[in-house]
Amino acid sequence: MISIHHQPQPTDLGDVRVANRALVLRHVRQHAPCSRADIAAHTGLNKATVSSLVTELIERRLLRETGLTENRVGRPATMLVLDGEPYAALGLQIGVDELVVVAVDLGGSRLLTWRRAFAAPSASPGETIRALATLARRAIGRVTGQGRTVLGLTVGVPGLVDPAGAVPLATALGWQDVTLAAELRAALRDPGFTVGVDTDANLAVLAEHRHGAYAGTADLVHLTGGAAVGAGVVTGGRLLRGARGFAGEFGHVTLDPAGPACACGGRGCLSALIGLPAVVRRLLPDSEQDGPVTDFLPELDRIQALARQDDPGVRTGLAEVGRHLGHGVSLLANLLNPEAVVVGGHLAALGSWVLPAARAELAARTLAPQAGGCRLDASTLGSTATALGGATAALATVEAGRLPTR
Repeated sequence: MISIHHQPQPTDLGDVRVANRALVLRHVRQHAPCSRADIAAHTGLNKATVSSLVTELIERRLLRETGLTENRVGRPATMLVLDGEPYAALGLQIGVDELVVVAVDLGGSRLLTWRRAFAAPSASPGETIRALATLARRAIGRVTGQGRTVLGLTVGVPGLVDPAGAVPLATALGWQDVTLAAELRAALRDPGFTVGVDTDANLAVLAEHRHGAYAGTADLVHLTGGAAVGAGVVTGGRLLRGARGFAGEFGHVTLDPAGPACACGGRGCLSALIGLPAVVRRLLPDSEQDGPVTDFLPELDRIQALARQDDPGVRTGLAEVGRHLGHGVSLLANLLNPEAVVVGGHLAALGSWVLPAARAELAARTLAPQAGGCRLDASTLGSTATALGGATAALATVEAGRLPTR
């Protein structure tokens, strides 16, 4: 799993046991079914330590035994897999026209995926927080009604997020200095589990690194699609946050100083050229004749239908979007040399028409031959990658070896 925050080195026996628990859980997640002897051999822990940890993790229902296997040298061994059935984690995302909640169990299996139509850019922060709390309470009620304990909840926001979970600025939402984590925690009446906030792009790349087509890739970028274009960056297997946690605002890189106005106050930003509202305005000039668009799914469906019919204006416009995308990705390729850049949201939905031009532009603008080996693909996780990443992030405490509260 991506290291979300730097973990302190163990300083006493309690810290050592926590670190060893994390080793065991990570090995079982990656190699299940496996035996106690397998864990000892691959982690370097002695057999007595592994036996003690496994007993503890079975008692807390984080691991379970699945029976014996004889397909090995020597005596049959009892095999282990993740359990986690009594637990769930939640992730929420704020989109341009919807709120999403995803719940997963410890193994990452989805327990629910719910959407609620909601025009966050035209709502106040307070209205959005109340809507998030309502959706979260419904999801909490569902999973606790199944006898599960909620381990945590993480919200993804298209904007800057500081270490306290506040949002200094989210131009796509019209937010400034919103103490989102604290206000959501209060709206949920201090629920007894961690309520976290991160950028939508950071959570999406966390989901990609765990569940996507490039899972485990050490140098990986996810570009979000939506009102803004954010970059979640994994380099050397670690999430790139920057000095104050504000890395990844890739949508405000200027590609064309004479280009269209951006919500940030600049001109020709990547988001102003290839963000979802910009794409809809460019390809469907009649889209705002009755006022600003607040539900983009029908407009996206119209664009896809016209593209399939080879509408010349739409096909030309999508190729232009692709060239802007490829130009932007070439900056990432030259600067970071990622193994893969995956695009989500509307960029993935329109990938059949956007990506060919984007790949050609990427190759033409990257200094290293063949774009430095960088592959540019559509995400396979659909439009809920951020919420899935939020739920995955909420498992981090347990996966780091901290036992859940009884």
